Amino acid sequence: MTTITPDGTPDGTPVPGNCSSPRPSLRPGPVVPGTLTAVSHADQSPKAQHAEKGGSGTYPGAPRPERVRPTPLADLAEQLGSPAPEAGRPGAADAAQPVMVTGITHDSRAVRPGDVYAALPGARLHGADFVAQAADLGAAAVLTDPSGAERAAATGLPVLVVDNPRARMGALAVSIYGAPGEDLLQIGITGTSGKTTTAYLIEGGLRAAAAQRPEEGGLREAQTDQGGGGRRAGLTGLIGTVETRIGDERIKSERTTPEATDLQALFAVMRERGVRAVAMEVSSHALVLGRVDGCVFDVAIFNNLSPEHMEFHSGMEDYFQAKAQLFTKARSRAGVVNLDDEYGKRLAEGESEVPVTTFSAEGHPDADWRASDVEVGTLGSTFTVHGPDGVTLRAASPIAGPFNVANALAAIVSLVVAGIDPQTAADGVAAVPGVPGRLERIDAGQPYLAVVDYAHKTDAVESVLRALRKVTEGKLHAVLGCGGDRDPHKRAPMGAAVARLADTAVLTSDNPRGEDPLAILATMLAGAAEVPIHERGTVLVEEERAAAIAAAVARAEPGDTVIVAGKGHEQGQDIAGVVRPFDDRQVLRGAIEDSLKSPQSQQSPQPNHQG
Repeated sequence: MTTITPDGTPDGTPVPGNCSSPRPSLRPGPVVPGTLTAVSHADQSPKAQHAEKGGSGTYPGAPRPERVRPTPLADLAEQLGSPAPEAGRPGAADAAQPVMVTGITHDSRAVRPGDVYAALPGARLHGADFVAQAADLGAAAVLTDPSGAERAAATGLPVLVVDNPRARMGALAVSIYGAPGEDLLQIGITGTSGKTTTAYLIEGGLRAAAAQRPEEGGLREAQTDQGGGGRRAGLTGLIGTVETRIGDERIKSERTTPEATDLQALFAVMRERGVRAVAMEVSSHALVLGRVDGCVFDVAIFNNLSPEHMEFHSGMEDYFQAKAQLFTKARSRAGVVNLDDEYGKRLAEGESEVPVTTFSAEGHPDADWRASDVEVGTLGSTFTVHGPDGVTLRAASPIAGPFNVANALAAIVSLVVAGIDPQTAADGVAAVPGVPGRLERIDAGQPYLAVVDYAHKTDAVESVLRALRKVTEGKLHAVLGCGGDRDPHKRAPMGAAVARLADTAVLTSDNPRGEDPLAILATMLAGAAEVPIHERGTVLVEEERAAAIAAAVARAEPGDTVIVAGKGHEQGQDIAGVVRPFDDRQVLRGAIEDSLKSPQSQQSPQPNHQG
């Protein structure tokens, strides 16, 4: 372990469309606020197997609806402007019959009988390399580009050829699944930080509205012509980084925003099971790569923008323009924008194509909705909300930190724009029990605060450390790493931020992936060394993450705070291409329990930290 103290230097370590039909609406109703508790999250495999309700089989990938009206392949060809394909595979019993389609997927492993398999070009491989597997699993046809056409045709399946199949498969999925998004009120959240938290808070508000009977102002009955088996009034949906929720069913997410084929299938499942409204995260990758093609969000939210994904975007302007796509008429109907953010101001001042409602957690007088009288506590914050026409109400963020006041305000405003009564929205947000891996408290009876957070970029690390400093009586001990094969430019600034703002900064591995963990740590350490000695705390370097967490816990005393940042809800650690089970929450809890068993702890018992 390498140590840098305020009085010293490194000790030898080198430093180097859905359409425009009438929309479902939301109206008012009260709900009782709740308090923050840890949210459990079941461990699931990255490529989940889903058993279809009422069915006999299991399939990989996202869930699919039980009932899909078959679509003639000829109709899809006409939609694409592609020549009508010939009938099914030669020699098949039904070869002379028109080909009917009941699904679509971009993953050859997830193909089901009747699917269109979208064989997309990739950075290293082409989806056409896997058409034989898709054919064996029962694919009805292949969608691909000219470079994949010959390989696809070799299977004998009908082939639809377009120049950019990725850009077309979202619209095809909408057609195949019967435009499921038209029957859902859709709220999409974009921005660099806070998407996950805001999505959970919005879903809490949606649940509060849905809890009211329709005649009392809850969610209106969704319109569907594909059956309502198992429907219960007032179900809500959530799609994001941590998980997908269909009512009370929870499915671990593979990415922030699913591919268009999976997304439309999810919408169809939600509609089929009686979901009325969905909150979802929309990443910049999703907007650029067409994952939300076929979606028109009723409300689009912009939280903030700071440097991130610079390995994907050419710079901040390119990053912003990707996010701004959500605020075009093709993507949304109304916008909710953070006026405290410079890029949010640009959207509010004319760079949004859709009407915008603004909010300001800092109380900006020009904002449509503002927060004041903010009181920050260990477990959350309370504040007053001021809106148009003299609306004033008390609200609460169930998660600590000033930045979560902004997330809570964004959620309340978006719910109001969606049609929910402001007080119902505020009460629903306050009742959310917590967000997995977002300032999630770990309590094993220790006399100090211990939390796990997903902060994995400079601005987020700075924000969470400053927030914890305000509610920490003693010292702040932070564990942080940087991921490999991702933006390398943020590593030194992150090292500097944690060294400057924590009393103890333990630099460790995050998900090194294909990179040398020590090389990543060297860059972080170089950033920490740039902080003047009198401004930085003790800096430790411990490559092994569990040992790093134990080192932070060993330093904690009554009244202190320990934070393990970077991975949050994640339940694995990617080292050299192998994902090993690793959950910061479990490891931190174990380290605390072990420390409490030590002779020194048993000799000097302390009361539990109450904040």
